[in-house]
Amino acid sequence: MDWNYYNTFITVSPDCPAEFGTVPPDKKDGRTKPGLEYELAAGHPYGYTQEEMLYEVHVRHKGYSPEVLAEKGEEIRAEFFSKPKACFRASMLPKKYGWGVHFNEEGKMALVPMESEAYHRFASNEEGKLKVVPGMRSSKK
Repeated sequence: MDWNYYNTFITVSPDCPAEFGTVPPDKKDGRTKPGLEYELAAGHPYGYTQEEMLYEVHVRHKGYSPEVLAEKGEEIRAEFFSKPKACFRASMLPKKYGWGVHFNEEGKMALVPMESEAYHRFASNEEGKLKVVPGMRSSKK
């Protein structure tokens, strides 16, 4: 099963409270999933597919050691993907923190702050080459 988007732009959710792209805060007791998503995507633009990002955030959030991943990585990955996963439309980055997510033709992702020229260019799909989808709403209103 292919978990990835290609030539797609996820806009911020219609009910996103942010006015510009904001770095998600960590909690006192550790890293949050949005914080990890931001760190990985911002640190490596077009470096991860959605599938790679979901798995990398999972293993970092769970705190698996390199030794455990070397020994049981394939088993951990198979178990992780054996259950349905929410896509990046449900990520807090477009829902709460003001980040659009662009997936290129290779399925690699980059964050795009909602206040940027690039965001507006992708969202308007001027060249007609992207599928533009909104981030999911936080509420049902």
